[in-house]
Amino acid sequence: MNVMVVETPVGPLSLHEEDGAITRVSWRGAAPAGRSEVLEEAARQLAAYFAGTRRTFDLPLAVQGSALQRAVCAEMAAIPFGETVTYGDIARRLGRPAQAIGQACGGNPIPVIIPCHRVLGASGLGGFSGEGGVETKVALLRHEGAAGLLI
Repeated sequence: MNVMVVETPVGPLSLHEEDGAITRVSWRGAAPAGRSEVLEEAARQLAAYFAGTRRTFDLPLAVQGSALQRAVCAEMAAIPFGETVTYGDIARRLGRPAQAIGQACGGNPIPVIIPCHRVLGASGLGGFSGEGGVETKVALLRHEGAAGLLI
């Protein structure tokens, strides 16, 4: 496994790559280990995202987890930049309880790139498992211009 640490406005992110695909993004420090073209490209795309010149990511991803986890990640990855959906919206699409969707969102192994921050509760922000919790979620939503819903 290759690991690269990238400095971002929401803190340092550890990017993990295995077999040519991003498998994890974490705020929990990891020692850099190896380099790869995929990690270099992920770092470039994250820099462009935070600079405001990129709205989508085009990276090979490998979501490890249950079938539900992979399905929820696919749903989240389809949410356009600056838009939001609710846990209930995804639950209806997948025919699963909203609580299960919330747990799968919280278990997203590739946050920011798979935008779990774009998923909200029915009556509030919902949670965020990344460093800084809901404050980081709000920062990401503001960065994308979705902050109007927060006012």
